[in-house]
Amino acid sequence: MAKKALVALAQGFEELEAVAVIDVLRRGGVEVIAAGVDSLQVKSSRKITFWADKQLKDCGDDFDAAVLPGGMPGAANLAASKELNSLLKKFNVEKRIIAAICAAPAIVLAPLGILDNKSATCYPGDHKAFNKTTIYKEDAVVVDDNIISSRGPATALEFAFVILEKLTDKNTSDKIRKAMLI
Repeated sequence: MAKKALVALAQGFEELEAVAVIDVLRRGGVEVIAAGVDSLQVKSSRKITFWADKQLKDCGDDFDAAVLPGGMPGAANLAASKELNSLLKKFNVEKRIIAAICAAPAIVLAPLGILDNKSATCYPGDHKAFNKTTIYKEDAVVVDDNIISSRGPATALEFAFVILEKLTDKNTSDKIRKAMLI
């Protein structure tokens, strides 16, 4: 059975961070649902209008992973969603994959305590919002247990391949990397 990933899209999300993940995961055979936090029509940080597959409220929680693109005000809009926050807390308790990039680790995950006693990365400077027990790293992608974090737009493809490997296996991730000339 194919793995399933939810990619949460809020108004003002960073395009590269969402589209790279959706593209790589779908190429790797993962069922991806792009979920609009507030509506089906979601405008990115660069004012590109995207259509989500579903609204978050209609998605349920039958996913192996939740992915949070960053960007501003996208990350702040994700953090404002009580429904998303509840889903993330549940995923964390159940040790399902939670992947966040750019501002999302600091703005969304840190306030929920999801990064407590974990290593993580984020957009440079945003780590000031991390709790004292979070170990900030400057690596492109950081994996700690069920949490995957990454720095920003330029690291989006590497982030996507790490998520794919965690959901499938290294062989699948390597195969898609090669096919995409990476």
